[in-house]
Amino acid sequence: MKELPIRSLPGIPVLVVTVLASAAAVWLFFTGVRGVEGGAALPVLASAVLVLLVVLMVTGLYSIQPNQAAVLSLFGKYVGTVKEAGLRWNNPFYSKRKVSQRVRNFESGKLKVNDLDGSPIEIAAVIVWQVVDASEAVFNVDDYENFVHIQSEAALRAMAASYPYDQHDEGQTALRSHPQEISDHLQAQIAERLGTAGVEVIEARISHLAYAPEIAQVMLQRQQANAVIAARTRIVAGAVGMVEMALDELQKNGVVQLDEERKAQMVGNLLVVLCGDRGMQPVLNAGSIY
Repeated sequence: MKELPIRSLPGIPVLVVTVLASAAAVWLFFTGVRGVEGGAALPVLASAVLVLLVVLMVTGLYSIQPNQAAVLSLFGKYVGTVKEAGLRWNNPFYSKRKVSQRVRNFESGKLKVNDLDGSPIEIAAVIVWQVVDASEAVFNVDDYENFVHIQSEAALRAMAASYPYDQHDEGQTALRSHPQEISDHLQAQIAERLGTAGVEVIEARISHLAYAPEIAQVMLQRQQANAVIAARTRIVAGAVGMVEMALDELQKNGVVQLDEERKAQMVGNLLVVLCGDRGMQPVLNAGSIY
């Protein structure tokens, strides 16, 4: 079902006519009452007709706020949608259901799911959405607001199970290391699920991401170990470069001539100094190196 725009009459002129008709009905009623005593009942009948007309005109009046739509139906059949803001008038037999088209957002609860590696994690997201087709929101689903919340959480669960929490291989997309890619995927999945409800997903972003409490401490130790390994790898790479530079400079400037055994000893000493956690105590050799 697609939205069908329908015209409506301005409500202010109708309201003015309603006030005038009400005044005329009151005047005719009192005129008729005085006339009944003299045998004239026509003004009373005209007053009753005007009262019925006033009731119909008042029943057809309704107001629409900015960024709001009114879905009209006649005896269960969809007639059209009115979006003009202000006081409007349509057929009084039309039923009118108002739908807000303002931008709305909500934060899902913290969901406990398993990531791609099977590790339990807690995840939550903020969803920004807007109704763009009021007729689909009213007639395609029973309660479009509840539909948005449930389908968004279902999409979040499916997305979280498609990625690992941490990146294990180079180029692998992970929940923690690729927030933009994860947000785009989540938004696409939610939009696909909510398309039938006339809802547009403007933005979807992860608002909470953490390991489940039962494995949080173990995973923290794992992350710390990975950080230590990465730091040590960088320190060793830098130390090897510095040792190579020292040997090249000594050989280039002819400061001292070292055989392979002395070079190996010097390399070992420099690596211990450069890669050690604590400051080394130097040992001075006052005699010959041989």
